[in-house]
Amino acid sequence: MSIKQVLVKLGDKPYYSVIERELEGMETVLDLGCGADSPLSQVAGNYTSVGVDLFTKSIEISKLKKIHDKYIQCDVTKINEKVKPKSFDVVIALDLIEHLDKKEGIKLLEKVEKIATKKVIIMTPNGYYDQEPYGGNPYQVHRSGWLIEDFKQRSYRVGGLRGLKWLRGEQATLKYKPWLFWGLLSSFSQLFLYRFPSLSYQLFAVKELNE
Repeated sequence: MSIKQVLVKLGDKPYYSVIERELEGMETVLDLGCGADSPLSQVAGNYTSVGVDLFTKSIEISKLKKIHDKYIQCDVTKINEKVKPKSFDVVIALDLIEHLDKKEGIKLLEKVEKIATKKVIIMTPNGYYDQEPYGGNPYQVHRSGWLIEDFKQRSYRVGGLRGLKWLRGEQATLKYKPWLFWGLLSSFSQLFLYRFPSLSYQLFAVKELNE
C-alpha cells in the first residue's frame, strides 16, 4: 500500500467514526446513491442495509463486495415509489444530493424524512464544486451546491468533515502539492473542525425524527 493510500485511509477514519456513532442502535438503513463502494463497508453495526443506485455497474460491484443485504436499482428521486413511509430507522445519502438540482434535492429531503422513523443523514460538499462525469458514470456531474443554512432551516444539526474547505477541489482531491504535506494537514484539521462546518470541505447534516 502506497503512502498516499495510507493517508487516505487515515483521513477517512474520523468520517467513518462519525457515521458509526450516528448509526448506533439502528436496525435498518436505507443507503441512497450507495455507489460501488459505500462507506457502510467500513462502518460496524448490527443493522440491515438496503443500497439504492441508478447506475448498473455500481450496483453490480457493490453486490460482489456484499456491502448491503438487499439492493434497489432506481432513480433516487422516485424512492417513495419503491419503499413505504416509515419503513427504515435511518436514511443516509452520502455525496448524493449535490448530483440533483436544488428543487429535486429539496423534494428528496421531504421524501426521505417520511421514509425514516429515527433520523436522516446527509453528507455533501460545503457549497458548489464543479464536477464532470467520470468512471463511465454519467450521474457523477454536480448540479447544485448546499450550504449550512439549507439544512438548519429544516432542523438538521450540521457538522464539518474532510478538513479545511480551501484544500480540496473536484472529486474532493487535494489542490496543492506536495500531496503528503497537504494530505496530512487536511487529515489533521478535520479532527478539530467538526464543530466548525463553515470551514470544512463537507457538511454532515443529521435530522432527528419522531416516530
